[in-house]
Amino acid sequence: MKKIIIAVGSKRGPKLNAVTAALAECGALLAPDAEFEVVGVEVESGVSHTPLTRQELMLGARQRAQALVSMAQEQGQGWNYFAGLEGGLDIVKEESGIDATSLNLFASGLGPRRIFLESWAYVTDGKRGHYGRSGSIELPEALSREVAEKGVELSVAIDRFAGAAGIRDAQGAWGVLSSNLITRQEAFRVAVVAALAPFYNERMYRPAALGATAVV
Repeated sequence: MKKIIIAVGSKRGPKLNAVTAALAECGALLAPDAEFEVVGVEVESGVSHTPLTRQELMLGARQRAQALVSMAQEQGQGWNYFAGLEGGLDIVKEESGIDATSLNLFASGLGPRRIFLESWAYVTDGKRGHYGRSGSIELPEALSREVAEKGVELSVAIDRFAGAAGIRDAQGAWGVLSSNLITRQEAFRVAVVAALAPFYNERMYRPAALGATAVV
């Protein structure tokens, strides 16, 4: 039986378990009759400890995967896929009305805003890569201020907010905010399944990819 190895740019349990769970669902489509192995490797994301924009989240996920590609080339590792997973925030401005004051505040960046927790994945085979994203869940205002305004790392802030320790390696902020209906692992699982879609459902993506430049 052919073995396919997926290297993940982290050793944290929720991330590794998310990739394993994703492969349990779509692995047969990705490579029928293959055996999958998930390998965790600590690499740097190259972004802040808690990304505050969607662009930074995507960059962090991709740079983790790219670091694994470089490591495989340097060390001669036989990894087949490289996955970078990144969690953080997306700050969205919200227009509350059409009066001149509201519009001016919105334009200046000082108007109402909503802050969402998101989980992103980037998966590449070393030649082409694709992104996947979980859904979003809104942060409470008190937690938003701690992370977005005071610069407290989300893992530290959520521990204080929930009155617990080590939440990042358990249910995560996702679990705390959703009463464990959606855990950190589940959010990353959705992101990985989405990022793998162009590989296991290649027929649907091939027409758009014909003229595209390969991205690693």
